[in-house]
Amino acid sequence: MHKTTAPLPANVDPCDEPGHGHGVLRLDEARARILDAVHPVEGAESVALRDALGRVLSEPVRSTVDVPAHDNSAMDGFALAGSDLPAGGDKAFRVIGTSWAGRPFEGAVSGGECVRIMTGATLPQGVDTIVMQEHVRREGEIAVITAGHRPGQHRRLAGEDIRAGDVALPAGTRLMPAHLGLVASIGVGRVAVRRRPRVAIFSTGDELRGIGEELGEGQIYDSNRYSLHGMVTRLGLEVLDLGVVRDLRDDTQRAFEQAAANADAIVTSGGVSVGEADYVVETLEKYGQVGFWKVAMKPGKPIAFGHVGKALFFGLPGNPVSVMATFYQLVQPALRKLTGDAAADLPVLVKATCQSKLKKKAGRLEFQRGILERDGEGRYVVRAASHQGAGVLRSMTEGNCFIVLPLEQETVQPGNEVEVQPFAGLV
Repeated sequence: MHKTTAPLPANVDPCDEPGHGHGVLRLDEARARILDAVHPVEGAESVALRDALGRVLSEPVRSTVDVPAHDNSAMDGFALAGSDLPAGGDKAFRVIGTSWAGRPFEGAVSGGECVRIMTGATLPQGVDTIVMQEHVRREGEIAVITAGHRPGQHRRLAGEDIRAGDVALPAGTRLMPAHLGLVASIGVGRVAVRRRPRVAIFSTGDELRGIGEELGEGQIYDSNRYSLHGMVTRLGLEVLDLGVVRDLRDDTQRAFEQAAANADAIVTSGGVSVGEADYVVETLEKYGQVGFWKVAMKPGKPIAFGHVGKALFFGLPGNPVSVMATFYQLVQPALRKLTGDAAADLPVLVKATCQSKLKKKAGRLEFQRGILERDGEGRYVVRAASHQGAGVLRSMTEGNCFIVLPLEQETVQPGNEVEVQPFAGLV
């Protein structure tokens, strides 16, 4: 397995005291520290263009052709020489043929002549200007054109989109539908992409049971692993699901050994708060270099980050909403950078008028779940989803955004403006 992490920066402390933090970090500081320690995976493969959606280019795509290949029309209309346009009044032109997209007119156009032309059709010799058909009066084989048109209008120049030899897409581009179309437009059917990073996930805790198992007293079904599986898969990464790891020394060490040997990153839930999962801490001390942090965010204050062997390690809290919030704000940018994505930033925030009273104390950044809509005048408004507790996963399904309340923010009153981070584009 290729190395995917650099040594932790000097300001990232290893776990000197198991289970204890080193002060409280701001979210942006924690994110910056994590991203500083992440480098893209090595290794690439060639894939067919149809199979490349969501993959990251490992090398640039260069064009060997001009796009468009010829000067062509941007409109249905009539093609003529711009120098032949009337300076005033009407002017009659003789229509000598038609240029179709894919079947160009092969003759030359002289003064006083024009050619009927379709959108995308090649401009015949002697013409450089298109007059839209709506602005032409047709009288049999005569086209009458009025004054007021510009030489060169409605003409697409050869190579104005891409020129032969140009870099059509740089390395590090995550391929989206428009990128696929662009690559197809230069006749390229295969692209070189970075290999998909492998991410191992597991949950820790004796109280957790898998779906289909009978629940005993105090036991719950493991939901975090399914959320993690979905979030990692949505990024286009390979998932190694190691299931639920019991609070036993051998089981814990075996899980970390397997994960570190087979994955580029490890994401776990539970066992990162003070006093929790002694075997997790013990194993991390034995196999890795990991810092236990407290991040000034709610939900999701405790987090562990570093590496186990050569794999990145993210230890997330155990509460279901905390898992998702910390994943989106801290883990997802890192995993996107791991893929080689050159644009791994989080989606932008939008402003909305809050319709709910939101209780908050200054001192930490909060991600309350909200329902973002437009009012009757088209303005963004947001209201709180019900049950904001970190253990109430339903708030993530009822809501469609995070209401982002900054550290210094206190209680929000209805009518106040707030910033929101829509789930669309994030999830």
